[in-house]
Amino acid sequence: MRRIAGSGAIMLELLTSETPNGWKVAILLEELGEPYKLTPISLTNRVQKEDWYVALNPNGRIPTLVDHDAGDCAIFESGAIMIYLAEKFGRFMPADGAGRSRVIQWVMWQMSGLGPMMGQATVFNRYFDEKLPKVIDRYVRESQRLFEVMDTHLASHEYLAGDYSIADMACFPWVRGHDWAQVPIEGFGHLQRWFDTIAARPAVQRGLLVPAPPTAEEMAEKTVAQGKNILA
Repeated sequence: MRRIAGSGAIMLELLTSETPNGWKVAILLEELGEPYKLTPISLTNRVQKEDWYVALNPNGRIPTLVDHDAGDCAIFESGAIMIYLAEKFGRFMPADGAGRSRVIQWVMWQMSGLGPMMGQATVFNRYFDEKLPKVIDRYVRESQRLFEVMDTHLASHEYLAGDYSIADMACFPWVRGHDWAQVPIEGFGHLQRWFDTIAARPAVQRGLLVPAPPTAEEMAEKTVAQGKNILA
């Protein structure tokens, strides 16, 4: 059962939508088992650009976390949110300096590389009206190179940064989206083993339902509409 509440003395509030950056924070909250309030943000209706939301998140993107137990502290950028929560609750982040650094390195790698490259592969494969083969090839090849980085590392490591951590949670939703981004994953056996291990975790499965995903019939139309809206 998911630990989501809409009322009462809930200290954490997640404002999010059904995207990889949103899912990775939802997965962490589900792994932590801490109650939180869910506030869905409609990207199709551009709620993330409304004044009240931009006051919380100057970048006008999702997700945003508000910690009502810390003076209504608002945190934006998904990687920063994950580090904040891991340190607040003392879980999924090593306490020692070297271990903490390893986790943060992989989180930053996802934020600066895997997410942007997979995001651009998705944009030009799915949302951009004009098909630009050279552009598509550039982002697909770079995304696959990043998959190879993970695959090589995971050949000798069970998880990305020691024990299961926010590094794995940050990367998982982006790898999960490889079909939608049209980035092949075949041939990366160690990455596939890691992916299957993460996907089997009950908290991960719950996190992928936050907010409620569109039905199969709605999936393509709604997701493409959101993507095109981002480009506007």
